[in-house]
Amino acid sequence: MAPKFEWLEQRTTTPDGVYRVLRAAILDGTVPPGGQLREAHIAADLGISRSPLREALTRLEEDGLVVRIPFRGAFVVEVSAREVAEIASVRLRVEPYAAELSAEALRGAERPQLMQTIEDLHRATEKNDIPASIDAHLRFHRLFYELSEHSVLQSLWNGWETKLRLYLSLDHRTYSDPHDLAIEHERLARVALEGDSDAFRQELAAHFQSALQAQPADGRS
Repeated sequence: MAPKFEWLEQRTTTPDGVYRVLRAAILDGTVPPGGQLREAHIAADLGISRSPLREALTRLEEDGLVVRIPFRGAFVVEVSAREVAEIASVRLRVEPYAAELSAEALRGAERPQLMQTIEDLHRATEKNDIPASIDAHLRFHRLFYELSEHSVLQSLWNGWETKLRLYLSLDHRTYSDPHDLAIEHERLARVALEGDSDAFRQELAAHFQSALQAQPADGRS
């Protein structure tokens, strides 16, 4: 059965409004990886013309969430379990280093930003807002790379983020209690702020459990 697309807020025919609808549908699993975004179907559901829809699809393509195949249409990008496992195995080795490099900033002026990601994660899980929880989840980890001031680490993160976003659209729904996700990040924040690299690596290994096993199940990301 084809998914039904609905406005998330007051109806708007702008490309930005259409983009938000489609992005949410991708990240909450309404349209799964590999699923097709059928222009005629979406336009009919939302009561819009093809022009803002195509602009929205172009933006999603630029985000790396959608791929357009000539004569076939637009599809949600697929991420293989092997890709996710390989990314997780590298992150397990480099993210503790990124946390070490960023620790001074996070203990100082940037600490409120780290705490805000956890608060946003709690709020999103309370509302079962999967796109918002993914945004907060990725912002949390991105901070270590951004604040490391290490250009290679930053490039690594930028290369992974879209694939991780798509993986998390599946993984976040595997938590029997979504609050566990926020609690995991509270533990990661605590050991990062303490500067305990070994403890951070151990927490990270538990956090990456399902990804390291190359399967989005029984919830760690």
